[in-house]
Amino acid sequence: MEQQVVRRHEGQENRVRRRRPLTPEERRRREIRRKKRRRKVYMARCIVAVIAFLLVFCIGLGIRQLAGFIKGKWEAKEVISKIDDSRLENTVSEKKVTRPEFLVDLLTINEYSRVGHLLPEVKNIFVHYTANAGTSAAQNRSYFENLKDTHETSASAHFIIGYEGEAIQCIPLNEVGYAVMQRNYDSVSIECCYLDESGKFTEATYNKLVEMLAWLVTLYELKPTDILRHYDEGGKMCPKYYVEHEEEWEKLIEDVANYIEEYGVLKESVVE
Repeated sequence: MEQQVVRRHEGQENRVRRRRPLTPEERRRREIRRKKRRRKVYMARCIVAVIAFLLVFCIGLGIRQLAGFIKGKWEAKEVISKIDDSRLENTVSEKKVTRPEFLVDLLTINEYSRVGHLLPEVKNIFVHYTANAGTSAAQNRSYFENLKDTHETSASAHFIIGYEGEAIQCIPLNEVGYAVMQRNYDSVSIECCYLDESGKFTEATYNKLVEMLAWLVTLYELKPTDILRHYDEGGKMCPKYYVEHEEEWEKLIEDVANYIEEYGVLKESVVE
């Protein structure tokens, strides 16, 4: 028994003796391996955390959009079939600004261009350009309409003004459009056609735009300074010419104010 204990003890001593001290280079390599393992673990945890956050965010966003779509469909079911023209005409008549001429050719209700949600309020009027030189108001209206079939994107506007001054209404004024992502539920949008890559509106388009803006500003009891470019909400280069030429945009706002003053509404009541 004592011999077995001695042998076991000797064996342990032999194993201990076989362990030699690590050299500085070996210690350095071992530390490098440990750091790499720690880094991999940390990166893996970060990736898992990011994926989990994105999943939760996407699920929450999807639920919110679905709930909004269902709610809007329910509330708007009986009222979105047509615009309450009599209410609009009476309001404009009181303000002495004549409703401009435009063709009412509403989009089919669909989730890509005319979702049918009620527009609760209007704080701003947004001006856009179509970003498609040489196309007409009718062609751009067809593009919005076809989104229900192509599912290419979500886009629309309440009005489109052509390069010959023709105007088409695509969305009722009591419904939201898909024009300014963060502002669809408190704004009205006008898309403008143009002929060349500069993005400058033709005289006919410009004059019609001034007329439409004056009417809408008066209708919603806003100020000309409440007219914004898409650029002013998010920085998108739209409408291109009037982003690149700030003085021309200021002139447009002034022309709207002058139009309102000329047609019977006191300038002081609508301009800061």
